[in-house]
Amino acid sequence: MGPGGRTKNRGMAIFPQTSAPLSAPGTAPLPPPDDARPESPLPKSPLPKRPRPSGPIPGGPIPGGPIPGGPIPDRPGPDGSPPDGPQPRLPALRHIGPNWYASVMGTAIVAAAGAALPVDVPGLRTACTVVWALSALLLAAVLAARAGHWLHHRDQARTHLLDPAVAPFYGCLSMALLAVGGATLTVGADVIGARAALAVDVVLFVAGTAIGLGAAVVVPYLMVVRHRPAPGTASPVWLLPLVAPMVSATQGALLVAHVPEGQGREALLLACYAMFGLSLLATLVVLPLVFARLVHHGPLPLALTPTLFLVLGPLGQSTTAVNQLADAAPGAVASPYASAFGAFAVLYGVPVMGFAVLWLALAGAMVIRAARDGMGFAMTWWAFTFPVGTCVTGAAGLARHTGLEALTWLAVALYVFLVVAWAVAGVWTVRGVVSGALTAAPARPAPATARTR
Repeated sequence: MGPGGRTKNRGMAIFPQTSAPLSAPGTAPLPPPDDARPESPLPKSPLPKRPRPSGPIPGGPIPGGPIPGGPIPDRPGPDGSPPDGPQPRLPALRHIGPNWYASVMGTAIVAAAGAALPVDVPGLRTACTVVWALSALLLAAVLAARAGHWLHHRDQARTHLLDPAVAPFYGCLSMALLAVGGATLTVGADVIGARAALAVDVVLFVAGTAIGLGAAVVVPYLMVVRHRPAPGTASPVWLLPLVAPMVSATQGALLVAHVPEGQGREALLLACYAMFGLSLLATLVVLPLVFARLVHHGPLPLALTPTLFLVLGPLGQSTTAVNQLADAAPGAVASPYASAFGAFAVLYGVPVMGFAVLWLALAGAMVIRAARDGMGFAMTWWAFTFPVGTCVTGAAGLARHTGLEALTWLAVALYVFLVVAWAVAGVWTVRGVVSGALTAAPARPAPATARTR
């Protein structure tokens, strides 16, 4: 047994029943025939068979790796063809996982956060409109790619769903729909008109909320009954399906004013507060596990270090939600409650934003450390976009309710960081798609560096 209870012979544990050596075809020497082998002077005795391990692999499967009890990973035959038959259609879509929706989320939040800034910057509204149009095109492209993935590579899609490192990204589908819908209502209305923008937002809100609530239940259920992650393997990625209802609460607040007065408007407002509560409490359950993993087991692998920024998502999104709901409350509930919701937005938002700044500093220090140790680009870099964008909208909402200029400048500074991170992640993603590096089979993540450094 190695440190942390992991077996040293991980290759045998992860890739069971290997029928050939892991060397290139034709490079291994051929064994001599039976009649040419020298007779051994030792008596022959059958070796006892090693029992096949039952239960989960210690430490859990690697991201994109094989799942215990699931399909055996792809192994090309001698001629390079897939082991189960001919080459499937559209092979470039085989490894397009649900994490690709993060690029849609990161693009849409640039437009929405820019429109929410409490400052007037010449040309910003036009730039946000262009970015919104790009996010809508990205959403259509990723939806089409994911549909092709499920149509032509169902085995890999099921493997993703059973992989504890990939399954949480199914929450990104919900947030991508909601983010583009909200940006359509706030920015896209300048192009397609208010009525069309409202119709698009309603459709995307309903679909995104249904998917998000489903993911918030299904993914934790799979973690309990199928994934069985080992102790000390908690990841910020676990927060993704839990944040989706918080995004619904934020975007639902924009629709409250469009519902006729009465029970319907009040029901939507309180339903948004309910989604805010379920997401917040679920986050409070998972976040201590993530921090305990860092303290007791050291830094994350280099490629996964950017996911530390995902913790900013529930912090900034919840602050945005309470401020948006406070704006919608006066026309939906009686005055005592509306005033209370306005006070709650500030009383809740300011402390949470303070913790968000603290975590931003901690995560930034960890990312700088990982970059010095050789962290390269991966799709996890999109974690620098949407979570930071939620902090922009949260700080902007607090500035709007308090009138404090410091919060305004905090929102502006975070937005500058957001735009730079979005541009860098976008350029590297385009390069990876053109070169084929991002659509190839995922490699094992580089291990974390030593804690003593």
